[in-house]
Amino acid sequence: MRTLRPLLITLLLVFGFYAVTNRMAQSAGRPGWPFHGLMTNASLNGRAVPAGSIGITQAEAAPAYDQEELENINVYKRGMPSVVNITSTAVGFDFFYGSVPQQGQGSGFVLDKEGHILTNYHVIADARRVEVTMHDKRRYPATIVASDKGHDLAVLQIKNAVDLQPAVLADSRNLVVGQKVYAIGNPFGLSGTMTRGIISSIRSIRGPTGTPIEDAIQTDAAINPGNSGGPLLNSRGEVIGITSLIAQNGADQSSGIGFAIPVNTAKAVLDDFQRYGRVRRPSLGIASLPIGPDLAQQMGLAVDSGVLVQRIVPGGAAERAGLHGGTEKAYLGNTPIMLGGDLIVAIDGQQIANTQDISQMLNGHRAGDTVTVTIYRGRKRMDIRLTLGEAGDVQA
Repeated sequence: MRTLRPLLITLLLVFGFYAVTNRMAQSAGRPGWPFHGLMTNASLNGRAVPAGSIGITQAEAAPAYDQEELENINVYKRGMPSVVNITSTAVGFDFFYGSVPQQGQGSGFVLDKEGHILTNYHVIADARRVEVTMHDKRRYPATIVASDKGHDLAVLQIKNAVDLQPAVLADSRNLVVGQKVYAIGNPFGLSGTMTRGIISSIRSIRGPTGTPIEDAIQTDAAINPGNSGGPLLNSRGEVIGITSLIAQNGADQSSGIGFAIPVNTAKAVLDDFQRYGRVRRPSLGIASLPIGPDLAQQMGLAVDSGVLVQRIVPGGAAERAGLHGGTEKAYLGNTPIMLGGDLIVAIDGQQIANTQDISQMLNGHRAGDTVTVTIYRGRKRMDIRLTLGEAGDVQA
């Protein structure tokens, strides 16, 4: 009897708990225990659900977009028809030195109704075959009609394509930090992808081939492998740059720091292609650093603004003219720089305060033109006659 007492007490407690919870559930209009809180597909099959037991909130039939969303949509609608995906096939070699096709992907955009397409040089470098896919999935074989490794640009052409929509090219001279930008391209093979950000900075950097990109547009818009060669657009859907590379820091994906070639550089290169059949962009033959009042004071310079010559290209225009590069290594944050070089303050009497001023000056000249470069060498002001060189594949 003693052994049965605990068992009887346990059964009474279980029965009492079942009775209480079942009554509470029924009074609340819910299924009784053991179904309370456990509704499986099996328990629903073959059993009608009471009307009104599931409530949903319907969205409006016609969604209303705010002004920012409308701007995003309009930029995409305007820019997307001009954007293409580019697949390049090169030949590599396996472990046994057998030839193996290797494919790369990038982006580009339509320039005209004749089927010319602008992209990055590194997208089609060493390619044996190039194919272009339009926004509507039409595919065309493409030929490389012009390339400029020094500026990381190339022009392709497709034949017999209809209903092409050329991109609208803006002016990149007066871009400002904080301006909204949009990138459309083919990141990781995901065609028709648009990302948005702002202009984070305008600076000179080294491109994928090691050559400099003057006045590169730095942006936090997500740029990933496959975006190269695609357009960077302003809020009107006009091209202001050609997306080219990302700051990787060991990761082959967006780090929030991407760069684009300014569209005015591309315009000048395209003009050379049309005039001469090759690029004859003028060059000073220097690596430079813009100087503002704070840096000028720290460095003890004679004036508070200008462009500091860090390095001279061997055999270039600056070396032939006798300009001096830096001799002392220092760091600006984590960036190594060279101090002690000439400080350029004017060219042909026009004040030079940054690298954008130099780029605008070069856009008005041709290789072979002679200009007067005003510099400070230490505390001494000097005028030096310089014959502009031709931007080649190896620059500072």
